[in-house]
Amino acid sequence: MVRSADYQNPRFARAYLAGVDLADRRGGYEHRRRLVAGLEGRVIEVGAGSGRNFPHYPPTVTEVVAVEPDDTLRAHAVHAAAAAQVRATVVPGHGEDLPGEPGTYDAAVVSLVLCTVPSPERALREIVRLLRPGAALRFYEHVRSPNLALGLLEDLVTPAWRRLAGGCCPNRDTRAAIERAGFTIDDVTAFPFSPQPGVPRLTHLLGTAHLPL
Repeated sequence: MVRSADYQNPRFARAYLAGVDLADRRGGYEHRRRLVAGLEGRVIEVGAGSGRNFPHYPPTVTEVVAVEPDDTLRAHAVHAAAAAQVRATVVPGHGEDLPGEPGTYDAAVVSLVLCTVPSPERALREIVRLLRPGAALRFYEHVRSPNLALGLLEDLVTPAWRRLAGGCCPNRDTRAAIERAGFTIDDVTAFPFSPQPGVPRLTHLLGTAHLPL
């Protein structure tokens, strides 16, 4: 059984909050804008962090329910939700046990979270449970490099990286996990991105997918 305490990482939360402005200036702002552009209806955002996506949701979104397990980040997300142009509610929870009734959302958003959840497969199953048939998934994630040498290096450093970076695993094949969960990929762009000086340029994916009708 997963406890709330298992998802508390104050040190990582402080580091994230200290660096997220710079990451957005280096390209993250535009990535987030593209991530949610064109969404409609009721949206669940899994792993909302401090709420950096909230300003970018278009007015065609009727409600955002944002799930964030970390107490520190969730407190910041609550403040961001109050200033959002769309109705946004921030709730505690984690990817493997999401709150909500089956089939009640028109879209789901994940950004830099499937690298961190203990089981992306379980998190994606929960997302599928909450979405209606034909619903959309928007994803912005860093993944294992397609370059053989870099991919092997990411495999090597993952155990230490995971301990230092709040559970983040740089070597996950997130696209394959999304497809195995039953989504069809509609569009995906792969690009190298470094959020901070001195941080390696990891392969990132920005894409859209949907469930069958």
